[in-house]
Amino acid sequence: MKAAFYDGSGNMTVKEYPQPNPKPGEALIKVKSTGICGSDLNMNLDKTGPDSDPAGHEVAGEIVGVGDGVDQKHIGSRVAVEVLGSGRACQNCWYCRQGQYIHCSNRDSGVSGGFAEYVTRKIEGCYPLSDKMTWEEGALVEPLAVSVHGVRIGNMVGGDTVAVLGSGSIGLTAITAAKALGAGKILATARHPQQAEAALSLGADAVGIQEESKFAQMVLDATDGRGADLTIETVGGSRGDTLKQAIEVTRRQGRIVILGVFYGEHSIDWTGPVLKEQTIQGSICYGIINGQHDFETSIEILSGPNCNLSQIVTHKYSLEDIDVGFKTAYDKSSGSIKVQIQQN
Repeated sequence: MKAAFYDGSGNMTVKEYPQPNPKPGEALIKVKSTGICGSDLNMNLDKTGPDSDPAGHEVAGEIVGVGDGVDQKHIGSRVAVEVLGSGRACQNCWYCRQGQYIHCSNRDSGVSGGFAEYVTRKIEGCYPLSDKMTWEEGALVEPLAVSVHGVRIGNMVGGDTVAVLGSGSIGLTAITAAKALGAGKILATARHPQQAEAALSLGADAVGIQEESKFAQMVLDATDGRGADLTIETVGGSRGDTLKQAIEVTRRQGRIVILGVFYGEHSIDWTGPVLKEQTIQGSICYGIINGQHDFETSIEILSGPNCNLSQIVTHKYSLEDIDVGFKTAYDKSSGSIKVQIQQN
C-alpha cells in the first residue's frame, strides 16, 4: 500500500509500505480521511531523522476486514478510529478498566497511523459514524473529542462563562464543545483572521487578539468583574504566556483546563492561583466520563442539526499531495485552519 513519511529534511514523501493484516481482536480500516494535527507539525519540526512508520491520528474510514474473534458484521461499517487510546489499549489494566485508555499500561507500540491507505486497530477503538456524517466530519471526531474531554473534565455546567485561549483547530473544537454542552458565554482569542471568523461562526460571543491584554478586560466586562468560570488553554508552545493569561482571566475558585502542549520549562507565579483558589487541570486526549466515551459525545455533536464544525476544514489534499498539505498547514497566511488528507 501507499503511505506517507517524514523524510527528515522538512518534507513528506509517499512510498510503498507493507499493508497491515488484522490480528485477533482487530479491524482493518480503509482510510478515507485523516486530519493534519498541530502535533504532527510540531513533531516533524523536532525530528532529526526520517519516519519509520506513517503517522496520523485524526482518522475516519471503512472497516474492510476483521481478525479472529471479531464479528464479520463490522465489515462495511463507517467509523472514526480512536488511533491513540482504545484502539491500542490492552482493555485489561487498571486504567483500561476505568475507561482511561490513553493511560493504558500495556498499549501496543509500533502501529502505523492514518497517513496511509490502510490501518489496523482493535475493534474497541472503532466508533460508528452516523449516516448523516461525511468522511470530512468523521476525521473531525478526534480533535472534537479532545475538546469534549477538556470541557467535561473541567466540570463545565450549563450557563458557565468559558474563555478559550487560542482558535486553532483545538480552540475551535473547544468552542464547539462548550457551546453544545451548554456554556452561557464563550469568549475566545485568535491569532489569525480566518480563526477569528470561524470562532464567531461556531458560537463565540466575542473574540480578542491573542497577544493583547485587552482580552482580560473583555472577560471582566462580560462577567460583572468576576472572570471566566472555566478557561480552556489550547495554545501550548515554548513561551508559556497563555498559562499566565489563563490565571489572569479566570475568576476566583474558577477552573483552568490545559489542552495545549508546552515545551521546556516555564516560570509561573503560583501566588495568584493559590490566593484565587483556582483549579488547574491537565487534559490529554479522551476517555470515558460518566459512562460515555468522548468519541461518542463528539459523534452526537457532529450529527446534530446545528453543528457546522466542518467549516474549519479549509484545505483537502490527496495522499500523493500530502507534502503540499503539510506546507499549507504550516503556512497560516494560506488561510488554513484544518487541512485533511482524503482518499477514495
